Amino acid sequence: MAPKYFFGDRKLEVLDSVYEPREDSFLLAETIEVRPGVKALDIGCGSGIQSINLALKGAEVTAVDINPKALECTKLNAKKFGLSEKIKTKKSDLFSALENKKFDLVVFNPPYLPDDGPKDEALDGGESGTDVIHSFLDKLFLYLNNRGEGWFIVSSVNGFRSMREYSYKRGFRCEVKARKKLFFEQIAVYKVFL
Repeated sequence: MAPKYFFGDRKLEVLDSVYEPREDSFLLAETIEVRPGVKALDIGCGSGIQSINLALKGAEVTAVDINPKALECTKLNAKKFGLSEKIKTKKSDLFSALENKKFDLVVFNPPYLPDDGPKDEALDGGESGTDVIHSFLDKLFLYLNNRGEGWFIVSSVNGFRSMREYSYKRGFRCEVKARKKLFFEQIAVYKVFL
């Protein structure tokens, strides 16, 4: 029997090859602060859980993913939640298809595990697990409006201190907004802003 995933009391559809909501997904959704009316970007939208959460809190959302199945899944779940008008999807590798667009809020549940086996784009963050997060932070400032914020998950596997230091090097102030202990790691929600 296939596992079932819920957001609130509603079932989320999760298509094959799409990252299913896990503890990191729910922690990010529970923690993020959203002002109604903001323009938000959900990078690596997967099942669409972050996009749905943002839209339910009043944001206009652009959801991007490199996986076409994730975009299909996000559209399907947006429709189930009655949010199709508030969530637009676009194929993009991080910011690659978003030239000259700015957002008030950028949300990312990145692949953060070290790449030590068969390639899985939803999980593998490069050799050390930080390559994708670094690429995100390297360009984030180009896509933030004045007073914009970036929210993302970091794992103790990557080193909390090193991720904070990297954020500072890229010109961001950084706050840890939530932490959760899991079986083999601890995860944290980081908020960065200029």
